Amino acid sequence: MASSSSTFLLLVAALLGLASWQAIASDPGPLQDFCVADLHSPVRVNGFVCKDPMAVNADDFFKAAMLDKPRDTEKSKVGSNVTMVNVMQIPGLNTLGISIARIDYAPIGFPGLNTLGISIARIDYAPLGENPPHTHPRATEILTVLEGTLYVGFVTSNQANRENKLFSKVLNKGDVFVFPQGLIHFQFNPNPHVPAVAIAALSSQNPGAITIANAVFGSKPAISDDVLAKAFQVEKGTIDWLQAQFWENNHY
Repeated sequence: MASSSSTFLLLVAALLGLASWQAIASDPGPLQDFCVADLHSPVRVNGFVCKDPMAVNADDFFKAAMLDKPRDTEKSKVGSNVTMVNVMQIPGLNTLGISIARIDYAPIGFPGLNTLGISIARIDYAPLGENPPHTHPRATEILTVLEGTLYVGFVTSNQANRENKLFSKVLNKGDVFVFPQGLIHFQFNPNPHVPAVAIAALSSQNPGAITIANAVFGSKPAISDDVLAKAFQVEKGTIDWLQAQFWENNHY
């Protein structure tokens, strides 16, 4: 009798386990392009509620943070000064899972670095050089200009109104800008005489990069020119010419 009862209980537990397995689900990534924090909303949630997307502009992803400027470390008893750039300074960071900080150490300081789940890149731009439109499928990017000037921007995914909105900004030395995960973005040095340098932090140890032109026109084997001519609404000869070009991969 006890054995029969135990078997019955195990069967019920197994059925409940299957039912739970079938009922539990989660989305693997963001449900929208961004959720810019409404810092003035009286609603309290874990984080911040989203600002009306129609009221979002490029300044929500920008901060003239002056991270190129050294901070005072002499007044600190521990010999360091941390300048944070988080959601309180850039509302567009809300829900993106990344922030950045400048840390100034007094002499004999010893910085530590936690490298789990994050990566960093230095980007050098020739005069009139660019980091062409691309995406990072697994990471949000936060970019800081170290030298020069950059024109940067990103484009939203397809919206209900059939528009893809561009958020763009001209950045100077020390400025910070955020590119939400998976969205097409770019950086361009508009100065014909002076190079530029930027540092990008990404919220993945392997963010991936898809350069749009390379992927579309330089794939191996090539995408059918019938497909691309229809998609871009041009003659097939134009597509053939584009596919014959050498598409530079600047991600080494």
